[in-house]
Amino acid sequence: MLQLFKKWDVFLQSTLGFFCLSTFLIWLKTYIAYQTDFSLGAQGLLQQFLLILNPIGSTLLLLGIALYFRGRIAYWLMMIVNLLASMWLFANVLYYREFSDFLSVAIIGSTSSVGNNLGKSLGGIIDPADFLIFADILILLLLLLFKVIKIDKRKIKKRFAMLITALGCALMLADFGMANADRSGLLTRTFDNNYIVKYLGLNEYLTFNIFQTHKQQASRSAASAKDLKPILKFIKSHQAADNVDYFGKAKDKNVFIFHLESFQQFMLNYKWDGQEVTPNLNKFYKNKNTISFSNFYNQVGQGKTSDAETMLENSLYGLSSGSAMVNYGTSNTFQAAPAILSQRGYTTAAFHGDVASFWNRDNTYKSWGYNYFFSKSFYPNAEKANYNVGYGMKDKIFLRDSAKYIEELPQPFYAKIITVTNHYPYDLDKANQSIKAFNTGDKTVDGYVQTARYLDQAFGEFITWLKKAGLYKNSMIVLYGDHYGISNNHRPAIAKLLHKATITNYDLAQFQKVPFMIHLNGVKGGIKKTYGGEIDVLPTLLDLLGIKDDDYVQFGTDMLSKQHVQIVPFRDGNFVAQDITKYGNQYYLTKTGQEIDPTDSKYRKRIGTIQDYVDKSLEYSDKVMTGDLLRFYQPKNFKKVNKKAISYKPSISNASLKKDLITQPSSILAQNHEKSVAALYKTDAPELKTTSK
Repeated sequence: MLQLFKKWDVFLQSTLGFFCLSTFLIWLKTYIAYQTDFSLGAQGLLQQFLLILNPIGSTLLLLGIALYFRGRIAYWLMMIVNLLASMWLFANVLYYREFSDFLSVAIIGSTSSVGNNLGKSLGGIIDPADFLIFADILILLLLLLFKVIKIDKRKIKKRFAMLITALGCALMLADFGMANADRSGLLTRTFDNNYIVKYLGLNEYLTFNIFQTHKQQASRSAASAKDLKPILKFIKSHQAADNVDYFGKAKDKNVFIFHLESFQQFMLNYKWDGQEVTPNLNKFYKNKNTISFSNFYNQVGQGKTSDAETMLENSLYGLSSGSAMVNYGTSNTFQAAPAILSQRGYTTAAFHGDVASFWNRDNTYKSWGYNYFFSKSFYPNAEKANYNVGYGMKDKIFLRDSAKYIEELPQPFYAKIITVTNHYPYDLDKANQSIKAFNTGDKTVDGYVQTARYLDQAFGEFITWLKKAGLYKNSMIVLYGDHYGISNNHRPAIAKLLHKATITNYDLAQFQKVPFMIHLNGVKGGIKKTYGGEIDVLPTLLDLLGIKDDDYVQFGTDMLSKQHVQIVPFRDGNFVAQDITKYGNQYYLTKTGQEIDPTDSKYRKRIGTIQDYVDKSLEYSDKVMTGDLLRFYQPKNFKKVNKKAISYKPSISNASLKKDLITQPSSILAQNHEKSVAALYKTDAPELKTTSK
């Protein structure tokens, strides 16, 4: 045994020995992360073997660069490669913990638009144990500094270095061959980054994502009008006829789109600590004039809220990587809801209590045709520290201060109001807490009930003001949840919240439900069981507004139509249909949750039909976005948005609103002889009480 240790010590004193040790340590921490920090869903011996194999090839290839050098340079190059690999692993562990996905080039590139709020979120995600990813680097550094491992100044033969490079490439090719055999079309048909990492590896995923991003950028310059032909044919073949019972019921009504940040369907009618968590939303959900949907799902990808907005206002999917608003919002041509309505006499406005650049909204909203964008710079008290939490102004204060601008909008108007307080990390000061935290034992989850209650209270105050201001009866009020608040990585906590012993992939699919409600005075409401998602919102609203949308490029269908396509594609290629659900590569009967075999002849054809629809929807929508194909297409009665004519500077917007009081005296303020109704807004926000005192 002693002899063995001596031989090992001699080996470690060589460049090759240090290389092998470094390779092993990088492989080990990557494999541990695969098994403990990521939910890759590896099944069977082959997939488990690939998890072991896939970190080795790229590690040999990258570390092998050092073998072309000698002495200190070789050792330091190996340390730098280890550090870079560790930083990439560390960043993905943190990102995956909250978003169940891997970092992309686009997300990294978009940090300037979201970075002002990112620090606090990461602070809540980081676990001290995460820093163990860097432990081996520190140990190796100390071993070198204290000369326990001495630097070998001998030169590695170039032939041997080339052999290591070739071995790394060979292992990567072998990995890809086995992976592609197990999942055909891995790099051409998959929409799920988990598959790329599971089969090929984290470094290979980065390479693929760089290639994918470049390909997306190149596709715009290569795109032409003919690329739209199969897309238009696909859309026409799935269009749903308008529902005559609803068509035009909201014609010329004001439209409020109330954005329920991170709010999930399971919270409706949920009781905690002997109380209804969301009594105001529950009442609205069951109102006789509210059309509510109990099987409505979020369909976001990495773009999260920005994906939800993209689907809501364009009926186009977000991208498989990054945010479409960040990457294409400035340059692309859109035919979005604000532009459609503004060309029909509507005033269109978006309200958001954070900086205008967040998710590139200041540029994207111009492309979408918004007349006004009231961001943080419009709110005089927005910079007060106690008025803000996480991603912007607290909802109660933000909504109260938005009343001033709402009353000035010429009617009819389309107003999207984005709440933010119910956003991760679900922090809320004690003065605003009105219900105790969950006791799941998961600190990420436990505060969710308190911010959800706060959101509900803020919504209740807003509805009360709409009634006082005379806007409630003359408006269509739409509520939707943008995405999940609790990610799939919190399974034990989810099980406790849903009162289940264990959580299956079917449960996680159902956990993607978010609210979708449409309130319209005089319309018969009710809770509909129709299956749909955020991609279907725009066609549904246009039906109610009496606007024909047959000529528009939309990938959703009207949820009120009897011909509505009841298939909900998820961004990763999974789906929920009215009969079959696919989630995490497992298949279930949607109504019962019973797992089924996809190769069973009873289900195989139907699954193939659904999957084909899902894949084509995502693929064609991506082509529209990445190729900017709408620049080649103009629907009837639609004019291309003139972005140069739009400005969101407070001075220009305020001057325009004052001018509208005279030229378009249809606002609530004008109808009330310029007597403000904003003062009728009542809130119990403790910050404002303190200020008044």
